[in-house]
Amino acid sequence: MNSLSTSGLQLPNRFSKPRAEGLTILIDNGLSLQSFKDTIQSSSDFIDFVKFGWGTSLVTKQLQQKMNFLLEHYIPYFFGGTLFEKFLSQNKVDEFYNYCKKNQCKYIEISNGTLDISNKEKAKFITEFSSEFIVLSEVGSKNCEKSDNTCTKDWIEFIQEDLEAGATKVITEARESGTSGICQSNGEMRYDLIEEILSSSIAIRNVIFEAPNKKMQTYFIQKLGANVNLANIPFSDPISLETLRLGLRSDTFSLFDSEE
Repeated sequence: MNSLSTSGLQLPNRFSKPRAEGLTILIDNGLSLQSFKDTIQSSSDFIDFVKFGWGTSLVTKQLQQKMNFLLEHYIPYFFGGTLFEKFLSQNKVDEFYNYCKKNQCKYIEISNGTLDISNKEKAKFITEFSSEFIVLSEVGSKNCEKSDNTCTKDWIEFIQEDLEAGATKVITEARESGTSGICQSNGEMRYDLIEEILSSSIAIRNVIFEAPNKKMQTYFIQKLGANVNLANIPFSDPISLETLRLGLRSDTFSLFDSEE
């Protein structure tokens, strides 16, 4: 029993794992095995998924040990969508399928953030892969200029198209640096775009917002509450993020008082 359950404090209700809302998805960008294990062991209650960022899984020597450790702690994993795009760029989608099967992936990410393919073409792959995997799709370009020129109407249309194609949830691009997609190249969030997504008919429980820094994490928690889905969370942040969700940090200290 941890201190949280015996504190007597009134705190926001967090859904229990395995959960469909309030997801925290960490990104591994090449962490050492021991650091990886330390974080998973100490914070597994707060971690819903681990993404092996972009193509790091291909050059991570201790990938199998990491995946085994995640399975021991009941944390699913998937590979970054850029890896799918790399296989696709060489017309090797079957090899990508085999790679995911070999690594016992139950989840995969399908994106078009780097490769210049239409969302409609991406959606076809979502449908194909969703027959054997749980698909997380991603919307938004990693190219800042292209991303800035993608209108809000297109963002909403692409998210809806991916969900209708079979994606279980759609991730909004921000990169691990918070400088593209729902962010401008200078790191400022595209608040108008986010507001339009939130006011659309899209069920927000089906959207995962990439939020690699505290500013973004705080904004989404303030806007959508403790159980907003957040991704691209650094391995240093699962506990600090959970305290933001629970109003145990100055940034969200009084946020949930009205819920009591």
